[in-house]
Amino acid sequence: MKTFKELGVSPEILKAIEEMGYENPMPVQEEVIPYLLGNGNDVVALAQTGTGKTAAFGLPIIQGVNVKERVPQALILCPTRELCLQIAGDLNDYSKYIDGLKVLPVYGGSSIESQIRSLKNGVHIIVATPGRLLDLMERKTVKLATVSNVIMDEADEMLNMGFTDSINAILAEVPQDRNTLMFSATMSPEISRISKKYLKDAKEIVIGTKNEGTKNVKHIYYMVHAKDKYLALKRIADYYPQIYGIIFCRTRKETQEIADKLIQDGYNADSLHGELSQAQRDLVMQKFRQRHLQLLVATDVAARGLDVDDLTHVINYGLPDDTESYTHRSGRTGRAGKTGTSISIINMREKGKMREIERIIGKQFIVGEMPTGKQICEKQLIKVIDDIEKVKVNEEEIADFLPGIYRKLEWLTKEDVIKRMVSLEFNRFLEYYRNAKEIETPTDSRGERNSRERKERGSDREKTGRKAEPGFTRLFLNLGKTDGFYANQIIELINRNMKKQHPRIGRIDLMQNFSFFEVAEGQAADVISSLNKVDLNGRKVSVEIAGEESGRNGRAGKGGKKGYKKESNISYSKNKPPKNKPSREERGYAARGPKKKDDWQQLMKGEEPDFSEEGWARRKKKK
Repeated sequence: MKTFKELGVSPEILKAIEEMGYENPMPVQEEVIPYLLGNGNDVVALAQTGTGKTAAFGLPIIQGVNVKERVPQALILCPTRELCLQIAGDLNDYSKYIDGLKVLPVYGGSSIESQIRSLKNGVHIIVATPGRLLDLMERKTVKLATVSNVIMDEADEMLNMGFTDSINAILAEVPQDRNTLMFSATMSPEISRISKKYLKDAKEIVIGTKNEGTKNVKHIYYMVHAKDKYLALKRIADYYPQIYGIIFCRTRKETQEIADKLIQDGYNADSLHGELSQAQRDLVMQKFRQRHLQLLVATDVAARGLDVDDLTHVINYGLPDDTESYTHRSGRTGRAGKTGTSISIINMREKGKMREIERIIGKQFIVGEMPTGKQICEKQLIKVIDDIEKVKVNEEEIADFLPGIYRKLEWLTKEDVIKRMVSLEFNRFLEYYRNAKEIETPTDSRGERNSRERKERGSDREKTGRKAEPGFTRLFLNLGKTDGFYANQIIELINRNMKKQHPRIGRIDLMQNFSFFEVAEGQAADVISSLNKVDLNGRKVSVEIAGEESGRNGRAGKGGKKGYKKESNISYSKNKPPKNKPSREERGYAARGPKKKDDWQQLMKGEEPDFSEEGWARRKKKK
């Protein structure tokens, strides 16, 4: 194994990273650092989150900076504010012994005036989110003509978030003879496309296998009924008393609901999603990083760029729609050579999606057996005992209090004291699991299959008839999967055509020939106005407010409108046939006898009917 010195790292940087505890380079650092220091070619590096990517590109970038020239020489683009601050912090640590080197994080949600002042004072390395950097470029307060190195960290995430046009605009202002480095966890078609467009003769460096999951992560799934998902989550959290992890949910609403339930049930948890203010997000993240929280319930969007050390578990409260999201989720544990566990709580309908993930990441999920109440109580009891053993006793501090304590407890034996101490912490679990029903594992029986088929048939109807979340307006778009439009393309379309305004986007529901998406109520009119002016490859984009019954009646083709019925001149009353329609007798049918309102009472005369499953309620076979 090589050392950082052998890779060509300068003495000033060596001193700083040794103080940080860096001993030997990680695989991605061993591959990337000498290449960036020596050749200067473009690079596409595929590596999982938490594999040491920041140091891999950060050390050569710092070493290549000319401190005497206070102009931007390196630009690092990343998807989120959290990642932006983290990278900037790491670069400052690496350059501790390099006098005068300035690193500036540039991101939304903070004062743009202070960032402008810092730029005017001169910086060497800019770490930025695409949106805020574009704002600064439009204000003519940042110039990129002197940038010689561009790094795109978590490039797949940036593209998924709809930053393609922003990246294009930024790279257009950077000199053509720059060096470009792209870091991505997965090799998606978008990554391939943008690398071909902006990188020249790029060297592809793959750590592990393309699109594979982190090697140190164990993948487990628990199969449960949908109604039992939260109960299963509680059991899993209880079975791992030392758990320190993230629970991923699909929507903001679900995230908040699960977090609220966990807090009410006595768990040390909180939520992280897009409806929180930046101050609230920062507070939650601070508590989580300091381990004042044990469980963080988050959406994929809110957790992008989130880097927390020593996570023991990632729990998927249902599988994500795409494999890339699963890879990012599971990659947040098992970092820096440590082991981690990715747990998925799924139902029968998600089994096919799980098999697809297994195929792409090249790993097989382990079938988890739901822990029993007795097993959980045993685990929690051992934790209580371990905590008692590890308690540090300050003899001097408690010496004055001990005589009174001894007098208070003198009527108890040693065994009684131990029992009461353990019960003080342990009774909650005993009481809960004493009468708790065990969670059944669903089987793919005929009834289960039929139920699943019915649900799948109705899934599109459910999506089309869905109501918008509070504070959002649901819009119809005449583009769908057959047009190559998925969630990231829809986000990109909106952001590209909304100029300076970036609307809040909620749920996106994709169909074959059309889609639905939600935007903040106050921004809906602007979105409709902007998108209805757009032509894509000669086809006019059509956006309108979706009605509550949108899509339930009729078919919407490309460019079609949902939720509108054709008017008819024929009127129908509730109990009368349409006008001009012949009667049953005129059409040759026998006349019906008079209706008797109380015919049901005849059932109760004479012999009592058999209401058993085998009797009255049983379905008769069709002849």
